[in-house]
Amino acid sequence: MTAERPVVVAIDGGGSKTDAVALELDGTLVARATGPGSSPHFEGLDESVSTIDALVREVAHGRAVAHAAVYLSGLDLPHEVSTFATAVAARSWAGPSTVVENDLWALLRTGTELPDAVAVICGTGINAIGVRSDGRVVRFAALGPISGDWGGGSGLGEEALWHAAREEDGRGPRTALRDAVLRGMHVASVAELSEELHTGRRSTAELAVLAPAVLEAARGGDPIAISVVDRQAGEIVAFVTASLARLDLMGAVVPVVLGGGLIRSGDARLLDGVRQGLAERAPGSRLVIVSDPPIVGAALLALEAAGAGPAAVARARAALTASGSPNG
Repeated sequence: MTAERPVVVAIDGGGSKTDAVALELDGTLVARATGPGSSPHFEGLDESVSTIDALVREVAHGRAVAHAAVYLSGLDLPHEVSTFATAVAARSWAGPSTVVENDLWALLRTGTELPDAVAVICGTGINAIGVRSDGRVVRFAALGPISGDWGGGSGLGEEALWHAAREEDGRGPRTALRDAVLRGMHVASVAELSEELHTGRRSTAELAVLAPAVLEAARGGDPIAISVVDRQAGEIVAFVTASLARLDLMGAVVPVVLGGGLIRSGDARLLDGVRQGLAERAPGSRLVIVSDPPIVGAALLALEAAGAGPAAVARARAALTASGSPNG
């Protein structure tokens, strides 16, 4: 009977939420659910595993799991991937085929199935991956400033605070970002917020909520905010061009998949800056702005790994991109 058929389960987890789906091998959507953030970087290994375990059980709803694929932000280094894979291996739904990887793979598959491609995620943080048909893969450490990274919601928030602090004490020019910081962080002064962050009463991770205000201030013409948004566009272009160069694909026609919260905001200045930068530095690139959630790509990868054919994959994509209840 249908209720006894095994399911394929896919997970896409980030810093703010985690999506899960269960599908039958023919691509039929069985269930989907959303839970809290599950990035090991923010939540810790044990809490992340517990969140994933609960979501897998929720969507599988007692059925056997034929294959599970878990794609998470925060799994940036090989040992982080292997540590997480070991941690979930003891769960009843895990098996020899269980996949654990960075969520960039889910974003990449959501945007393209071509063998030569680059994907950049610009959400709470920023990271990229590049792949080539001969099996080569380009990755980045994505450890923040210590590995040369800047940007995403956290980067924009920290930059907004930096400029706001300098305006407040007289070292920097006036900027709309100071008022944005005060409103967004619910403080009376930037000095108050700086002290709270310094003493550990608040976390710098909270600064990511300021990213929309930075984009808004740039649209309003604030020169400091404009410089921050332009820097973000330049960082995205830098990830793309570095990936293409390392894969020897700089002159090729290659899809460049962009996703994450800042990209989904549709900010014209940010996206136009990326387009202009790529046109100048990598004219063969073809921008793909992903509006579908990365759980779509995670599900397609899970089905393909379980042996599903093109018809099942197409059925799953149609079901996952159709409007409806998130817990359908």
